[in-house]
Amino acid sequence: MGTKNWNEQFENLRINGARLQKTIEISAKIGGTENNGVQRCSATDEDKEMRDIFAGWVKDCGCELTIDEMGNMFAVRPGKNRDLGAVMTGSHLDTQRPGGRFDGILGVLAGLEVMRSINDAGIQLERDFILVNWTNEEGGWYPPACMGSGVWMGNITKEWAYDRKDRDGKTLFGDELERIGYKGDFPCDHKKWNVEAAYELHIEQGPVLWTEKIQIGAPKGILCLHWYDIWLEGTANQVGPTPMKNRNDALLAFSEMNVVVNKVAHQMGDMVATVGEIQNYPNSRNIIPSKVHFTVDIRSWDDDHAIEAWRLMKKEFEMIAERRGCPIKTEEFWKVEHAPFDKALWDRVVESAEELGFSSRRMVSGAGHDMSEVNKVTRGAMIFVPSIDGRSHVEVEDTPWEDCTRGGDVLLRCILKTASEV
Repeated sequence: MGTKNWNEQFENLRINGARLQKTIEISAKIGGTENNGVQRCSATDEDKEMRDIFAGWVKDCGCELTIDEMGNMFAVRPGKNRDLGAVMTGSHLDTQRPGGRFDGILGVLAGLEVMRSINDAGIQLERDFILVNWTNEEGGWYPPACMGSGVWMGNITKEWAYDRKDRDGKTLFGDELERIGYKGDFPCDHKKWNVEAAYELHIEQGPVLWTEKIQIGAPKGILCLHWYDIWLEGTANQVGPTPMKNRNDALLAFSEMNVVVNKVAHQMGDMVATVGEIQNYPNSRNIIPSKVHFTVDIRSWDDDHAIEAWRLMKKEFEMIAERRGCPIKTEEFWKVEHAPFDKALWDRVVESAEELGFSSRRMVSGAGHDMSEVNKVTRGAMIFVPSIDGRSHVEVEDTPWEDCTRGGDVLLRCILKTASEV
């Protein structure tokens, strides 16, 4: 493959950073919080409002907009040769509960800015250019994460996704997606699309780039991700009359297990693990806890390493449960294998950053992304920009505007190069 007329057409083309900033600031008002964050979970009224605005923006760019059965939004800018595989970019517009202004949002709206900039320059690409807003990447209200891209790839079924309950157990995802008008008719199936390559621009969500004062990160791939649910059964009783030796305290058993998660991750190395969610019952100050539900999140570049960590954790959990008289049940809730990116696209990210005069660093992504799923069915790569103090999934999440612009310029150059290959 070769690129056509790269130097002549595209060398000096840059995105409009001020326009990108304005677009993100408009987004930040939809579900905006008092602490400068955003709470816009998938299939909520705020999600609908943002989707409606985004749909208008991409139609103004002359795109063909397709909404599939999972609400994934595909904005297609036609290329000269529509038989060639398309070049895709995008991320997600939903947030954590609450979250920040940039996580996922930057990837979608920078992709929109790339499209606008190409339009402004009057360039017709050889290939179709697709901008996608993936549904429910965060799983902030309807777990698990990466739901829309997971169904699209074939990792989960749409029926299973539709039946996911919200965190309060009151509504079903499919019903709410239909209520807001974004349960489309187009099949949610990657085989319905011809995608040659995909890029995702994202904030790093970690401290490496910010600490090292590096402008662009080029991850070689995404760590594997394993989620587990654990339920413990204790014996509820009044605190005062129940001697310490006569207790089956489910919360006490959990406390020991939480330490095990941290211990195993440290001992094995080359991995991370966290207890991120816990429900304690009956959650009364004068009743010994009778039930605990908690989650474990394990991530590593080596899938077998993560599986072995869970085996060790589970073995110790069972020993603690027996000693404390608290029966245990465990379940694997979600698993995503590690995702190594395409070497040529990975190199292209670094090459584009260097051509633009930006410092860059090769690294890995510790956070999960829709690209974990997309990368399984086409060539994929990601572009990272710094997160101030490494903060993300919180309202104070922030990235300097000049870094957003740099990331958009690298994305633009990668899109132009890849969409010009014939």
